[in-house]
Amino acid sequence: MIQALPEGVRVRLLHSVHGDPRAAAELVKLLSDRQSTGLDPLPTEPALLAPQLLRALRAEIRALPDGTRLLLLLAAADQYPVATHAFSRAVTAARLDTRPLERAESAGVAHFGAGGVVFRDTWTRIAAYESGSPADRRDVHRLLAGVLHGDGESPRRSWHRGAGALGPSARLAAELRGAACKARRTGEPALARALLERAAMLCPDPAERSRLVTRAAADAWQAGDGDRARRLVADGTADDALSGLFALRSGNATEAFDALLGAAAHRAGPGRRNDSPEVGGTSGFRGTPGHEGVPLDPAAHLLARATEAAVYTGDLRRCREAARVAERLGVASPGTLGGLAAAFEGRYEDARDLLQAAAGRCGPGGDPTLLVHAGIAALMLGDHTRAATATLRAAASARARGATGLQAQALEFRAYADFWTGRPQAGRAAATEALHQAYATGQDNGACHLQAALAMFAAITGDADVCRERAAAARSYALARGLGLPAALAQWALAFLDLTDGRFAGAAARLRALAGFGPGHGHRAIRHLATPHYVEAAVRTGDTRIARAAHADYHRWATAVRSPDDLALSARCRALLAPGEEAVEHYRSALALHARGTRDFERARTELLFGSALRRLRHRTEARDRLHSALEAFDHFGAPHCAARARAELRALGAPAAPAQSVDPAARLTAQQLLVARMVAEGATNREIAARLALSPRTIDHHLRGVFTRLGIRSRIDLVRLIADSEVP
Repeated sequence: MIQALPEGVRVRLLHSVHGDPRAAAELVKLLSDRQSTGLDPLPTEPALLAPQLLRALRAEIRALPDGTRLLLLLAAADQYPVATHAFSRAVTAARLDTRPLERAESAGVAHFGAGGVVFRDTWTRIAAYESGSPADRRDVHRLLAGVLHGDGESPRRSWHRGAGALGPSARLAAELRGAACKARRTGEPALARALLERAAMLCPDPAERSRLVTRAAADAWQAGDGDRARRLVADGTADDALSGLFALRSGNATEAFDALLGAAAHRAGPGRRNDSPEVGGTSGFRGTPGHEGVPLDPAAHLLARATEAAVYTGDLRRCREAARVAERLGVASPGTLGGLAAAFEGRYEDARDLLQAAAGRCGPGGDPTLLVHAGIAALMLGDHTRAATATLRAAASARARGATGLQAQALEFRAYADFWTGRPQAGRAAATEALHQAYATGQDNGACHLQAALAMFAAITGDADVCRERAAAARSYALARGLGLPAALAQWALAFLDLTDGRFAGAAARLRALAGFGPGHGHRAIRHLATPHYVEAAVRTGDTRIARAAHADYHRWATAVRSPDDLALSARCRALLAPGEEAVEHYRSALALHARGTRDFERARTELLFGSALRRLRHRTEARDRLHSALEAFDHFGAPHCAARARAELRALGAPAAPAQSVDPAARLTAQQLLVARMVAEGATNREIAARLALSPRTIDHHLRGVFTRLGIRSRIDLVRLIADSEVP
């Protein structure tokens, strides 16, 4: 039944039940129609996730002696839902005998070691906690609070004090709120969320309780618990800032832009509040050092998020609107905002200067949100090395601060740098992991963007079925929510697949359609990036009029930003549009510029096109050298369909055939096929592989048939032997 759920719901469900198949099978039967389709958040309380499983485990715990159950309760309270690592100290302080834990070991419930009590699984630990009476739970929490005196332990001490309280207490609620601020400063948003939820339970003031719940929802979202965040504000307590963030990452991006822009104006206006839930990054709003030590303004962070909303929709005109709001409010907006607005208006030199300033702010330890913006700016400038650096640092900074949700977003934009710099296999692996993380944290819009990125990786490596499946999933979701960026990227992936497989008319048609799509369906930046591919397809179909106009604008941008890669592709376009011998010098210029750039995959494609042109011009020796160079590069990148075109050109040239394919599976399979083959060799079933790669079992079946065909084998046993014999790394 779980396989019938949408991919995002399936991943979130497994994440919520800690990967336990028993709980997953039970929960899927309890979901409402809206939960099953992803419209409503999943349950977050254990008793609602798997009541039957929890009931059975509680009965197992209650069958143990009283002394054993007390120690298990103490250990569980020390680990769930907040880990405090105080069990041994509490045992010593209370002079408890640990020998009763032997009964838990013999029952297979838990075992006791140097590091404390290790439960059989997460659900057994939860059952051990919930099997205790309310009075017993309060007692163990007070005991744990009494032994937490170390440096940095005050937030956890406050947690246990709050959990041991008998009833409402304004004093304890204030203590918990202060502890949450400390936890947030030390990069522990999950702990901050738990503290604020407990504070809300103890707070006697309804208005303050509502504010605490809203702040807890913001921390839950930052920690990657999207379902809990949505449930906390299900009664409509979320303000515009938080609602805008939810919409940005899992709803309609146009609505997100409006909400975030309105919230920014409110934060920067008269009577501005700086104690609102943080939505922009991981720094607090009260002058917390942000990027390169500069205090972050809440309105600036909200404008950064509004910029992202405009980027996702493809409605870059709204960047101009946000820039006017920032100017009116006197807020220092992110450089990407002004840069995108200037680029949309055709002020390419101004855009270059603004984007270069934003891209230059990619030092280590910065605010993750602004590092993501630095990466976006670098991508716009064609600086893929800096883009990769900024996005990797954004992911690392988010990880260090406990901002799980931001890690996946950073890797969304990292994928663009991986497309063309000769890392399609590594990029696909990183994007697959980020896709799982985006789904698990409730960021379905980010997952859609990653689906489109994976479609492009599949197009590069020649996995046609995966490309089409990923692109269809991305476009279906994106068009329903006005996400022009992933919709355009998926369309480009399909066009690139057509182009590299020689379906030039299909590629040209898709790219012409992409140029005509407006915001919500297309994206100006993707259309710009795809221009060299459109020129190539259009030349092959004899339709060069629009291609020349598209190339003229592309060349103007490349000249303004002075990107060697963009200038190289512009020279390649000019070569494709030039007659006969005139094209040769343009190709030579393109390769000279490629040598200064980083888009190694496109350099190989330029060599392929140049070699083909040289063959037609009967420059046989140089044609052979160029084609062999391209072939070697495509084999290295794991792009067999491009390599096949290079071999076809060499055959047409009458040159010796390329060396026979190696028996090494790594050399004969596509990246996706090799990944499937390795998992099969490890003993995984097709359904297990499908779940791990977020693909359908039907697609895995197709890949496995392709593996058997390419390797000349007939069974999984043969595959296991071949993988073992080749010692694939």
